Amino acid sequence: MVDPAITTFFDERKAAWLKKNLTASMSQAEVREKEQECESVFTLKNWLPDAAKRAKSRAMTSHPSKFTHPSTGVGPKNIKNLTYVTPIICNAVLENDGFLRTGNVRLVDPIDSIGNAGELDVHEFLTLVMVDGRNLIQHLEQNTELALSLFTLPNIDETQNYASLKQGLLAMTSAGSDVVTSSKIKQVFFPTANQSDEKTAVTNSYHQLSILTASGVLFELRKRLDGMRFGDAIKLARDKKKNNQEHEGYCEIYNLTTIGYGGTQPQNISVLNSQNAGKAHLFMCASPQLKNRNMHFPNSDFFSQTVNYFQCKNQFYQLHKLYQRDDNNMHIRAERDEYYQSVIDHIIEKMWQVRSIALEQFNASENQLPSAQKTWLCEQDENKNLREGTDDWLDSIVKSVTTFLFYGYEKILGKKAIKLSDAEHKHMHKLVLLNKEALR
Repeated sequence: MVDPAITTFFDERKAAWLKKNLTASMSQAEVREKEQECESVFTLKNWLPDAAKRAKSRAMTSHPSKFTHPSTGVGPKNIKNLTYVTPIICNAVLENDGFLRTGNVRLVDPIDSIGNAGELDVHEFLTLVMVDGRNLIQHLEQNTELALSLFTLPNIDETQNYASLKQGLLAMTSAGSDVVTSSKIKQVFFPTANQSDEKTAVTNSYHQLSILTASGVLFELRKRLDGMRFGDAIKLARDKKKNNQEHEGYCEIYNLTTIGYGGTQPQNISVLNSQNAGKAHLFMCASPQLKNRNMHFPNSDFFSQTVNYFQCKNQFYQLHKLYQRDDNNMHIRAERDEYYQSVIDHIIEKMWQVRSIALEQFNASENQLPSAQKTWLCEQDENKNLREGTDDWLDSIVKSVTTFLFYGYEKILGKKAIKLSDAEHKHMHKLVLLNKEALR
């Protein structure tokens, strides 16, 4: 008894053949003649030998070369045009290695098929699933009773016996002994070293890799993405959101793009490509958009990494002009204090800028700031509480600001600088103390 899947397969082919060859103007005799011809074409005795001859124009593969370049393939024309690429069937095992790769993705259709689109019926026939759950390819490979009864034809010659039919049909699953690639596929070369001794390594060979696409993984990705975007659950969630109804929420995937393979003839690429209308989804893989940092959180010292003397050089040059004057009155001293205050204000401004990025950039495990500066600059709750509730750290900051102000003048003016007295240092310290709360 013929398996129901095989009966359905040939019934569909007969119906399609008759629809193509029958016309309304034909007489009943002509119609009967065409029907008899159809029955003859699709008898196992005639169809199987023809299919065995045509099977060599297609091949099973897990990584079709046509996704890389559509001109490549496995047919006789490809051999003639030097575009033949050995079909690869990758039987990778499942491993918990963290990689998205063949073998680690559970696929409904792990094996694809490429070749002449006119022989797609042979592929469909060989992949028919029988009542026992195995397809015809598996039955042929295992020489089961079903395969022997189906492919052993009566009254035929040796070219159409079981062994010949099996060899012809299974040519679709055989890659051959030679591994061949094509220049049309992107090539990657990796030099390999032959270890001649313990100290020297001589490079005299290389691995040549052809970049191929795992079509099963590609279309499994599309299937899962479409389920997430257009499935019943996501539609229900969107409707509830639209109507302001309570729902547990859902996920959206943005920045997807769709790539097409094969144009208007997706079947010319592969079977899986044809089943998916030649469309696959791609994730955004552009380089991340890095945010320019105008301010960096200091790692070791605020007064050398965030502020520097040259940022205040204008103030120091103006102070130098005042120091050189012979007169000394309240107006001169007031102007001097204004320049001192300008430097202090600059430090306070930088302080707030650093605090604004502290939560984002501060790394407690790597940062080597003095404890007083951490309390001063960090915005974590612990540091903020210390900053607001204690003053000992602030004395250290006042001293550092005074030192910056005192020695900044000498650093900028160099040998031209006038030697400042201890009294001037004390005056600077007194002025910084007036800004103590602003520094907090």
